[in-house]
Amino acid sequence: MGLTTLGIFHTIIGITAIVAALISFVRFGKIELSLLTGKIYFYGTVITALTALGLSKHGGFNPGHIFSLFIFALVITAFWFSARKKESKRARYFENFLLSLSFFLSLIPTVNETFTRVPVGHPLAKNATDPVIAKTLLVLFMLFVVGSVYQYIQQRRAVR
Repeated sequence: MGLTTLGIFHTIIGITAIVAALISFVRFGKIELSLLTGKIYFYGTVITALTALGLSKHGGFNPGHIFSLFIFALVITAFWFSARKKESKRARYFENFLLSLSFFLSLIPTVNETFTRVPVGHPLAKNATDPVIAKTLLVLFMLFVVGSVYQYIQQRRAVR
């Protein structure tokens, strides 16, 4: 697979963050930063986004680095909204949406890297433009939209 030590560390932390988010979605319907799974997701995503800046297949700063900085900004902004939940009823809507969006966006490079590397020697996709990647991301995007609507409805019910 050709991963550096930083790449292996980045991958392990990233997978841990994704698993924590999935557990949180299944158990609570959202990523809750006050709970252990939410904290693991938050810190894991911060570390993964920052370590991505040290990785590059093509050498130098590239769009993938900008993408990782965007994900970093999303989780930091979500954290800020989380700290303001008691001051503003709307803050929790923004927090949940930003965390869900950061999770979805984290899956884009995850799918791309996984499908172009696994199984070793005969990967599922030849490159990032392979139709299997596009179809997988489309399904994930639809799940993100449906999940975001579900979260919004659940939050509205909790207010009443």
